[in-house]
Amino acid sequence: MLELAFTHRSFAYETGLTATNERLEFLGDSVLGLIVTEELYLKYPDLDESRLSPLRSGIVNMRALADIARTLELGKYIRLGKGEEVTNGRDKNSLLADALEALFGAIYLECGFETTTRVVNALIKETLDSAMAKGAGLDGKTALQELVASMSKGSPEYLVTETGPDHDKSFTAVAMVAGESIAEGHGKSKREAEQSAARTAFEILSTQQQ
Repeated sequence: MLELAFTHRSFAYETGLTATNERLEFLGDSVLGLIVTEELYLKYPDLDESRLSPLRSGIVNMRALADIARTLELGKYIRLGKGEEVTNGRDKNSLLADALEALFGAIYLECGFETTTRVVNALIKETLDSAMAKGAGLDGKTALQELVASMSKGSPEYLVTETGPDHDKSFTAVAMVAGESIAEGHGKSKREAEQSAARTAFEILSTQQQ
């Protein structure tokens, strides 16, 4: 099962194999998402969905998973085709993250949910602590402010427009970072729209962080 978890499709194609790690990756992705969501739900009972969602995004994203895979040195175990080998495939974020998710899928099938939960929670602890330190557990605007500050990009700004009659207005906010439009949010108040835009912007920028 472990061999399959580390079999990239490029290797399978070149060697005539039919099985790759993609099905295990598909399974592992879902298992990982559930475990992380449950851990956050239980660990932070005072955080609502608007705070838990960006916190989860700070953990379950390609770069964060790739960093965990590097810590485990999974790259040297991945079976790659020659094309991926010569293009430094063993250190590609996408391949490393996929291999880690496939590994979680294999552990789940072989050992069950309880064991997989212990493994995942042990591996994500440092990433979770880092996400919290960057403000992921805060409200959307504060979380984005903390993240942008850590990236040395100043402070986020919000462009807000409103539509509709006075008794039924709708607001649209665009979160701007360093002059660039990052995300859009909507709401029945200016604050609600800004928070929505901030949460989405936080999730987008979190996935771009190394």
